Amino acid sequence: MKAILFVGHGSQDPEGNEEVRHFINKMKPSLDTNLLIETCFLEFEKPTVPEGIDTCVKKGATQVFIIPIMLLQAGHSKIHIPACIDSATEKYPTVQFTYGRPIGIHDAALEICMDRLQDIGLNLTTKDNDTAIILLGRGGSDPDANSDLYKISRLLWEKLNYRLVEPAFMGVTNPLINEAVERCVLLGAKKVVILPYFLFTGILIKRLEKMIQSFQQKYQNCEFALAGYFGFHEKLKTILMDRVEEAMMGDVKMNCDTCQYRLGVMEHIEHHHHDHHGHHHHNHEHGQHFVEVQK
Repeated sequence: MKAILFVGHGSQDPEGNEEVRHFINKMKPSLDTNLLIETCFLEFEKPTVPEGIDTCVKKGATQVFIIPIMLLQAGHSKIHIPACIDSATEKYPTVQFTYGRPIGIHDAALEICMDRLQDIGLNLTTKDNDTAIILLGRGGSDPDANSDLYKISRLLWEKLNYRLVEPAFMGVTNPLINEAVERCVLLGAKKVVILPYFLFTGILIKRLEKMIQSFQQKYQNCEFALAGYFGFHEKLKTILMDRVEEAMMGDVKMNCDTCQYRLGVMEHIEHHHHDHHGHHHHNHEHGQHFVEVQK
């Protein structure tokens, strides 16, 4: 039996954890009915990753495909999940474990961001030099993940007609959201829209809602708005289905999900863009893209 084990980050806010479970339940009808589908969490919530793996094996899985529900590749996806897989291969030597990629930089994620901006009334087709967009990430100690947010903000800028699309973080690294807001105001923004690059709700989202009020009080000549997080967007399901499919097909590739050439020619020719880079197998120490472990 084959099993898909989705790994959520986990939140101290029960509402965020329930959103993860609800989202996976909504995905199940789109997946093969012969697959065992389980959900686990890295921290703050149970079942843990080892417990999720145990459940899959106890229910008869001989192949387990582990798919992280995480936006960017950082310590959790590079170190913590691979460490759990290492332990599982020793515990279950007859079970094959395949590790899929996080969401990463994906064109559908940019489309979700644009939809969330439209949801709060922004016109994305008209040039607007007075409105600034702050793409807000969680922030962490991994330079790779932090730099990806910069790349995503640039890709988003390319798709919009706004003069300012600024990256910022809630914590750990700079620029923090306070700095980004001040920068936008000093550069002449009359309206600042904060776009959370978050999958589901949680403590940080609820803290952000209160911060918007303080920004409005501090910069009274500037209007502030908060866009929605990813949530139950249909394109999020599309991205995760992509990650499941490539893991099950053994499709180890570099990230070409935002390649303009791929997006433009997919309707006409078979896509081999990733072959130009070659196939890169990464071990658990690097933990990037796709890891397959078997004994």
